[in-house]
Amino acid sequence: MTATADIGTPEIHHRHRDVTGGWLRPATFGVVDGLVSNFALVAGVVGGGAGGHTVVLTGLAGLTAGACSMATGEYISVTSQNELAQAEIAREQRELAAHPEEELRELTLAYEAKGVRPELAAEIATALTADPDVALRVHVREELGVDPDDLPSGWAAAASSFAAFALGALLPLLPFVFGASDIAPALAASSAGLVITGALTAKLTASSGWFGASRQLVLGGVSAAVTFGVGLLVGTGVS
Repeated sequence: MTATADIGTPEIHHRHRDVTGGWLRPATFGVVDGLVSNFALVAGVVGGGAGGHTVVLTGLAGLTAGACSMATGEYISVTSQNELAQAEIAREQRELAAHPEEELRELTLAYEAKGVRPELAAEIATALTADPDVALRVHVREELGVDPDDLPSGWAAAASSFAAFALGALLPLLPFVFGASDIAPALAASSAGLVITGALTAKLTASSGWFGASRQLVLGGVSAAVTFGVGLLVGTGVS
């Protein structure tokens, strides 16, 4: 005799990671950008003949300026995106109030386009439209592709970007802070940082760690090599 299945609250067997919080992209981009840009900057001034004090001063200036620039850019970018989304949400709210029948038909057609039978699509759309707040959220998700209750935070993006850039930019600078006189220790530290950040980023996105690490290392190495070469060619002889 087959046991009757227990019908109740569905059991959740897995959880998805947060992909809309607004922190992963600026944090990842920030640490990589800080590491690559400051290592390239340090390599350039070392290639131009700068001494340890000048390298540290240049690196600290690059760290501070870059972190502030990244944070400002992320805040403005995310905030502007949110303002645009909120303006469109307000427009959709006005349309729902002024043309409810047209909006109901629009939602019905959207469900039909997803493969729902016309009669069922009309029934679902009507049920969802009964509550104005629910109707607004559904229309916004369907038409704009955003969740009005979960817009990314500009402050979170700015803070994570600032901290990540500063952390990345500090790595190639540390050997010179502790007395290094050539590029080799900074190269080793930066290479290790590129490999680690590449592997961690790959892990977060469920892709190949080896590919992520090697891609990061190659791209960062090329950037530093180009800047070091420019420094050698210019040969300013800064002391």
